[in-house]
Amino acid sequence: MQSLWMLLASAMFAVMGACVKVASDYGASMPWIVLCRGLPSVLLIYGWARATGRSVRPTRWRLHLWRNVAGVSSMWLGFYALSNLPLSTAVSLNYTAPLFIAGWMLGWGGSQRDPVRILTVVAGFLGVLAILRPSIGGDQLFAAVAGLGAGALSAVAMMQVRQLGRAGEPEWRTVFIFSACVVAASVVLMPLSGNGLRPDPASWPALAGIGLSGLVGQLAMTRAFGMGSALLTAALQYSTIIFAALLGMVFWGDRPDVLAWSGIALIIAAGLLSVWRTYTEGRIMQGKTPAPSPASVTTNAPAPASARPDGEVAFATQVSEESSRV
Repeated sequence: MQSLWMLLASAMFAVMGACVKVASDYGASMPWIVLCRGLPSVLLIYGWARATGRSVRPTRWRLHLWRNVAGVSSMWLGFYALSNLPLSTAVSLNYTAPLFIAGWMLGWGGSQRDPVRILTVVAGFLGVLAILRPSIGGDQLFAAVAGLGAGALSAVAMMQVRQLGRAGEPEWRTVFIFSACVVAASVVLMPLSGNGLRPDPASWPALAGIGLSGLVGQLAMTRAFGMGSALLTAALQYSTIIFAALLGMVFWGDRPDVLAWSGIALIIAAGLLSVWRTYTEGRIMQGKTPAPSPASVTTNAPAPASARPDGEVAFATQVSEESSRV
């Protein structure tokens, strides 16, 4: 059952990406697209917090600031890539965050440098090159860079989320503050877009689909993480790339060639290696530290659908949650 919930979440996130592309094709501005992604989470978590008597006021403003600068920027760049690249290519680039984390650990991780992470970075880099080979047109180059930037900034956001968890900030509040910042940025930037205040009515179904599929995806992901192995759930989230490739083939006629499929496979394999390595290290560290961390204590509190799924027990789950935003 756990696998089915995660596969449902992955399918919904792929549908969300397709809805982003459709909404953009029908002229919806980026602020409207981002707004429709963030608003359901704000409403859901705020209603849950009010009903259960919890405060939405953050306790670590500085950590939230850096987390949201990176996270909001990542979302905008990721949605821009989805709007301008083949669906499978954009989703694959958005899921490169684990590769950037592995690269960071190789450069500054001290004892965390190991052959597995070297293999991860090399395989992921080759996968990106295979996808961004010379067949990417000049008009798509900026979108491709935006997709990679989304993955890099998502990795930065993951690091800040980890720090927030260690500081005792509950996961649901971290997600609420992030979603509120997404909505605020959309509202502020909306007047600057040409049709920001008047989206084409033809784009309304796709805009509604962004919010609905994203919300169902978060519900299913939260359920999956609550039912069993965090490692299995974090690994299954890469099926989003496969679902996105199938949607691109059916609705946009995308036909990735052998080299592109090879690049996608390398990115998935590298991501799985990075998730597995970080997860096993997290388990070892937990075995050496019997006292519960502040983040793990929050796991006992009931979490809303949009909350971070597993209380930061394993860093691998952060990869899933951050990647699923885009």
